[in-house]
Amino acid sequence: VQRDLNVAVAEFTELKQQLERDTLVLSVLKKLQEFDTTIKECNSALQEKQYVAAAQQLEKARSSLRSLESRRGFELKILKALGTELTVQTQNMIYHLGEEWQKLIVWKLPPSKGSSSLEAVVLSELHLHTVPPQDEDTAVPPMAAVLQALAVLGELHSKLKDFGHLLLQYILKPLISHPSLAPVPEEQPDVFILRFRSQELALDESSPMEVFEKIKLVFEVLHKYLLNVPLEQPGEGRVTLAELLGELIWEELSDCLIHNCLVNSIPTNSSKLEQYKEVIESTEEFEKALKKMQFLKEDTTALLKYACNVDSHFANKKCQDVIMAARNLMTSEIHNTVKITPDSSIALPELPDPGSGDHVKLARACSLVPSGTVSVGSESRLSPLTLCLPCCRISSSVQQLVELAYHTLLEATASTDLCCVQLFDCVRNIFQLFYEVVPTYHRENLQKLPQLAAIHHNNCMYIAHHLLTLGHQFRYRSTSVLSNGAATFVDLVPAFRRLGMECFLAQMRVQKGEILERLSSARNFSNMDDEENYCAANKAIKQVLHQLRRLGMVWQDVLPVNVYCKAMGALLNTALAEIVTRIAALEDISAEDADRLYSLCRIMVEEGPQVFTPLLEEDRNKKYQEEVPVYVHKWMTFKELMIILQANLQEIVDQWADGKGPLAEEFSAAEVKSLIRALFQNTERRAAALAKIK
Repeated sequence: VQRDLNVAVAEFTELKQQLERDTLVLSVLKKLQEFDTTIKECNSALQEKQYVAAAQQLEKARSSLRSLESRRGFELKILKALGTELTVQTQNMIYHLGEEWQKLIVWKLPPSKGSSSLEAVVLSELHLHTVPPQDEDTAVPPMAAVLQALAVLGELHSKLKDFGHLLLQYILKPLISHPSLAPVPEEQPDVFILRFRSQELALDESSPMEVFEKIKLVFEVLHKYLLNVPLEQPGEGRVTLAELLGELIWEELSDCLIHNCLVNSIPTNSSKLEQYKEVIESTEEFEKALKKMQFLKEDTTALLKYACNVDSHFANKKCQDVIMAARNLMTSEIHNTVKITPDSSIALPELPDPGSGDHVKLARACSLVPSGTVSVGSESRLSPLTLCLPCCRISSSVQQLVELAYHTLLEATASTDLCCVQLFDCVRNIFQLFYEVVPTYHRENLQKLPQLAAIHHNNCMYIAHHLLTLGHQFRYRSTSVLSNGAATFVDLVPAFRRLGMECFLAQMRVQKGEILERLSSARNFSNMDDEENYCAANKAIKQVLHQLRRLGMVWQDVLPVNVYCKAMGALLNTALAEIVTRIAALEDISAEDADRLYSLCRIMVEEGPQVFTPLLEEDRNKKYQEEVPVYVHKWMTFKELMIILQANLQEIVDQWADGKGPLAEEFSAAEVKSLIRALFQNTERRAAALAKIK
């Protein structure tokens, strides 16, 4: 019995395994049969142009093949052939759908494909063969079948992407960029055509409202003839074509609308901000219309957010425009100048007096003055010119720059707190930009041309002069953000003064170097009895005077009178000091040498003062020519040297007057003794004279 039982178990196990194999083979054969059936049905549906059914059969075949391939330990060579067949059928289906797509949507593009110029766009046309035939009443329009089939196969995304790219390039972006372009929709019995026409416009830019209307018109006709098709999208459920297209192109389209349309509509003046509400309302209506057509999702508000944030955009645009205008002024020519006088009026905005509340504040401030302080009464008024900038010439571009700063600050006072602070910072940036840009951009000219160096000096002083009170003037006009005293430019004043002085002093060093170089060719003023040496010295003197006259002319009516006189005095002083040093260092001066040296010095004394011509009116310059000793420190030293060159021993001793005479004021005892030894022979009289020089 035990043996029969074992045999029965073995037979049962074998039968069970055989049944499992047969069941597996049967299921595989069933799947193969399903695959074959779906492929046949797909071909049949394709021939009848039932694209949705054909696509669904293909997907069933793909599912069957995927099921077969997933069985482990069961591989059939036929699976590879089936995979190839499925690929061929799929590509065949995609090809047919592609042809149908091309029949539905026809682009007629200009010969120069890729060009988005106005001439090229006018030649572009979009033909939609999606108008349902009048004589046929079909339950499912052919267009919907083609689109659904593409969706089933997963090819709709790529088709829509290409369509969206062309739509942006040849329709939407040109409508935004070219104000004169207008869409012209035309419906015919079997086709809808979208063309364009170009019309003459008075303005170079169209308003956002006009652009929105054009774009909305395009989407309305597209929605009517193409996009209003519900589709079953795998993994997403039921969606419309408009939603799918919106996801693909809205980001790029909204960026284009912002940067090429809304940005240009941002007001450049705060007084026009109220009018911008119309743009905000138009933007809101535009987004609502697109959402109604399901092109946009309900939570999409990129355009509206940008339009509503107009204060920030206004401030950014204003700052950008101001900085660009300032930079253009900074890089313009320095030599175009205007004269600044105490009574000259700059085109600055009229600033009203502080309000009554401010007078209270001022009254309280005055009460803090110590009781012992003497008040300046009406009888002891300061001169109206006390705090005025002296007469000089500045670059017209710098005058315009300061005007720009004033007008920008006036704009800030009429703006919101955020905008006010931003515009105030922008004005500070203007001056910091000037500090960095001008010395670098004009470096070569400032080094080579003395007149430009003088004008730049005046420019810096002019800016510093206005910076002293610029913030204070707007204190009572600005918002609470800036009225607490933080709106100041005083910290920039020392830097601008230093900038102007350093540039001018560098030019002074160059001029001093040229003077010393010319005097170095005078052969140390030695052996003047030699005609060649005398001619060289005479030439050097005349070259120095010519240089000073030329500088006097280029700085005339440019520098303030006091700066002009100090500068010319310093340069003339350099020449006189060098001549005195060279002559005082001579060891032997003959009588003829002394006469010739005296004649050379007389040229300097006679013609030197004539280089002082700060004003255009000649008769007004005499005053400054007579004041040469005030500006030339070595003037009296030079005149004393001339006296020594013509004097005898007794006259020199009298001039010394035991160290109390005018000669002692200008020369040391050692220098006088050296000159006496050089001028006079070694005699008892000379020894006696030398003994008196102590």
